[in-house]
Amino acid sequence: MDDTLVSIILPTYNRADYIRSALDSVFSQTFRNWELVIIDDGSTDDTVAVINDYDDSRIVYLYQENRGVSAARNHGIEKCRGQYIALLDSDDEWLPKKLEKQLRYMQENDFEICQTDEIWIRNGKRVNQPKKYSKPEGWFFESSLQMCLISPSCTIFTRKAWDVIGPFDVEMPSCEDYDMWLRACLAYPVGLLSERLTVKHGGRSDQLSNCVPCADLHRIRALVKILQCGKLDADQQAAAMSELGSKAKIYRQGCEKRGKKDEAERVWNLFCMMRDGKNISLNLLR
Repeated sequence: MDDTLVSIILPTYNRADYIRSALDSVFSQTFRNWELVIIDDGSTDDTVAVINDYDDSRIVYLYQENRGVSAARNHGIEKCRGQYIALLDSDDEWLPKKLEKQLRYMQENDFEICQTDEIWIRNGKRVNQPKKYSKPEGWFFESSLQMCLISPSCTIFTRKAWDVIGPFDVEMPSCEDYDMWLRACLAYPVGLLSERLTVKHGGRSDQLSNCVPCADLHRIRALVKILQCGKLDADQQAAAMSELGSKAKIYRQGCEKRGKKDEAERVWNLFCMMRDGKNISLNLLR
C-alpha cells in the first residue's frame, strides 16, 4: 500500500474548539501517505490559527464563502489527488491504525467503498449504540432506505466510486449523507471493517442534525431523487416507494401538530403524485 495516496477531506466551519483533535488523529496515523484537504467553509472564529499550528506540506488549505458541508466536501474532492478518498468531520477523530487497516481490508476484499465501526461519544461520555444502528456489509440498499447506515467519518471510497455516486447535493442543508449513500448502496457492495476505529462525537446543539430544521423533508427529497433516477429494479422501486410513503406520513403528521396544514397537504400531495407514477420537480422539496 506504500504507493497508495489517500486524500482526507475535512470540511470545517467554526470548529476551532474541536478541530485540533481531528487533526491530531490524522497525524497519528500509522499509514503516512496521505494528503489532508481542509475546506474552511467561511469560519469566523480561530479555526485558521489552529490549522496554522500544523506545519506540514501534506496539508492543503482551501477557503470558501459559507456554502454548507456538501459544497465544502465537493470542493475538496474536486481539488484532491488521491486514488482513495477518506471523509473526516472536523469534530470526529480516528484511532491510529484506522487508515492502515481499512485500506488493507478494502484491497484484500476488492471493495470500492468501505467503512469502519465506530465509538459514540455523546456530551463527553461514551454510550452504547442501539442495535438498529448496527452497520451491515455487502448489498443493503433496501435497509438503507429507512435510515443512514454509513457514517462519513468512517468511510473511504475510491475515485472510481466517487465518479459514480457523487457529488453531494448542495441543495440539502442536512441529510446529504443519507442522499449520497442511497446512490452508493445501489451501485456497490459496501465493506465493513468491524473494528471501532472511528470516534464520533455528538450531542451538541451546534451540530447539523440538531440545528437544521425539517430533516424529514430532506430525506423525502433524497427518496424522490432515487425513485426518479431510472436505475431501480421493481423490488427496489417498491421498497423505496413504501419508505417514501412512511416518511411523507410522518412529515405530514408533524406539520399538522404544528399548525402547518398547508405544508402538510402540499408534501402529501407530492407523494400522491409519485405514488401515481408522476415525476415531480426537486425544486419543490428544498
